[in-house]
Amino acid sequence: MKEYEGFYVCPDCGTVADLINNNGEKIICDGKEMKPLAANSVDAAEEKHVPVYERYDDEIVVNVGSVDHPMEKDHYIMWIAMVTDNKMCRTTLYPEQAPTARFKYVPGAAIYAYCNKHGLWMTKVD
Repeated sequence: MKEYEGFYVCPDCGTVADLINNNGEKIICDGKEMKPLAANSVDAAEEKHVPVYERYDDEIVVNVGSVDHPMEKDHYIMWIAMVTDNKMCRTTLYPEQAPTARFKYVPGAAIYAYCNKHGLWMTKVD
């Protein structure tokens, strides 16, 4: 599976959008064009941002970072999503909550995590 190209961010307010269908039009927020998010492209600590997972039978438990990511009010993981060729499952997270999620095991899926300060991060499921 190639990298999912449907996540966009507003350069002004930081609003993140998930594009379901692209008709070629610009996506506008606050009067400005939203920019596509590229995973693993910000200079930040990978050990705190790249999702890692453990498989348990037909499920995976995802944790953001091999070292737990901070979950403070001003710096936290906003969501974790699993994307396959025809499905997306997303778990919304909040400050002071553990940066974890549970999904069905799907080989070849991509796991994304979004940090409110350091953007989008991704890993593939073996």
